[in-house]
Amino acid sequence: MEKLISVVSDGMYEREEIIAVALLGALCGQNTFLYGPPGTAKSLISRRIACAFAKPAYFEYLMNRFSTPEDVFGPVSIKALKEDQYLRKTQNYLPKAEFAFLDEIWKSSPAILNTLLTLINERIFRNGESIEPAPLKALIAASNETPEANQGLDALYDRFIVRLMAGPIEQTAHFDRLLSSRPTAAEVAIAADLVVKPEEWSHWQDQLHTVQLSVETLTIIHLIREALAEHYAELQVYVSDRRWQRAAILMKAAAFFNGRSETNHSDALLLRHCLWTQEQNREAVSAIVEQAVKETGFDSGINLAQIDREKEALDKEINKELFCSADIYKTEKVNGIEVFTFNGVFDEGGYTPRNVNLLIPLGNIKKKDKFHPLHLNGNELDKITCEFDGQGVCKISHCHSNDTLFFKPTILFHKGDKKTDVNERLITSLAKSVSDIREQLLTILNKVESQHQGYETKLASLFVAGEKSAIAIQGITEQIERLKMRIKDCERLEALCQ
Repeated sequence: MEKLISVVSDGMYEREEIIAVALLGALCGQNTFLYGPPGTAKSLISRRIACAFAKPAYFEYLMNRFSTPEDVFGPVSIKALKEDQYLRKTQNYLPKAEFAFLDEIWKSSPAILNTLLTLINERIFRNGESIEPAPLKALIAASNETPEANQGLDALYDRFIVRLMAGPIEQTAHFDRLLSSRPTAAEVAIAADLVVKPEEWSHWQDQLHTVQLSVETLTIIHLIREALAEHYAELQVYVSDRRWQRAAILMKAAAFFNGRSETNHSDALLLRHCLWTQEQNREAVSAIVEQAVKETGFDSGINLAQIDREKEALDKEINKELFCSADIYKTEKVNGIEVFTFNGVFDEGGYTPRNVNLLIPLGNIKKKDKFHPLHLNGNELDKITCEFDGQGVCKISHCHSNDTLFFKPTILFHKGDKKTDVNERLITSLAKSVSDIREQLLTILNKVESQHQGYETKLASLFVAGEKSAIAIQGITEQIERLKMRIKDCERLEALCQ
């Protein structure tokens, strides 16, 4: 397959990935839409892909607003008309083609497009009163525009699962080579052992369905669906169930032709070519796919979200049970009220000093409002006024004295200090729970690191550029770092239990 792609794309500068993905679509029976300005080798790509198959019946036509059904589906048989039958002579036209290329597809008439919808969807052609099977393996269409909304073209456009951007050559070196070379040949000679034979193509259609979608691939798909739903108002991207199913077939085919029995992250990157609808959302959809691939590491079989919730609950319980959540003051309880006791003397300026014994309720320490303290018998002393300053210092005034007293409560334990009277069995139980979580995380980490080894080689794909596959490696690397951070946090919690 690698040799076949290389031969088919020979001389096609910056078209290698387009040809590889379009060929993949043809190999698994999916239709391709090539989007791009005129002169970007869209028809040439289609002809090259047809060369990969053993002498296929090939049809090609440039659509325009004057195109008639006869141009695409064949002329009406005069002989049949004489016999009161309306039949088309379909030989050498689309109904008898195995591969076809329709350029400027959206410019054709509704009569053509409606018939085309049935043909490419059901692979049949209604010729008069008879229904003829259509041997069409894959249709490639091209246009420099996407179908406009509310034109009745959504159903047809939805049948083109692969959607590829064919833009002008960007690299200067490639552009200079193009100028210096002969016009690229539409056909290439392909060795007999590389050409895809009809029996091979049919056999592969069954074999590729034995490929399994990996758990990671399904996770990526779910993340993409959630993101598209979240950004629907902005992007206006709707993906039908049919298109999801056909996109899954494309991913399975990619895994199959890369010699794998299960899809991986690189296969999921092909969704970049399946989900966008208009030029204005193409790059945004591609970014959503790449982000989903990056966020999805290896499946551990363990619910990390549940572990995080358990760890967070343990963190709160440890801090609540083992550590002071607030400053603890030296207080006494009088008549069920927690109070500070204060003994002080007001200086009366030459007169007999005024001794006071007060009870100051603890509940007022966070308030800035003035209040009256309590007598030792619990009654309120309305001649004395107290006021905390917000910093834990209480100002005490007497209505018959110019003197002011200050009281700073004694702190027995500061906020965050470890409690001294905690049940040892509780500490042991909390430490064991944290240790169990840490062991689970270590098991996941070891599994992920083991899978990570050599995975870059497994990600190599004939249909995805290497720099794109590297996105998955970056995501897995970040997954490993996040696991290590969780383990470090468990070690912190275990230290708190010492």
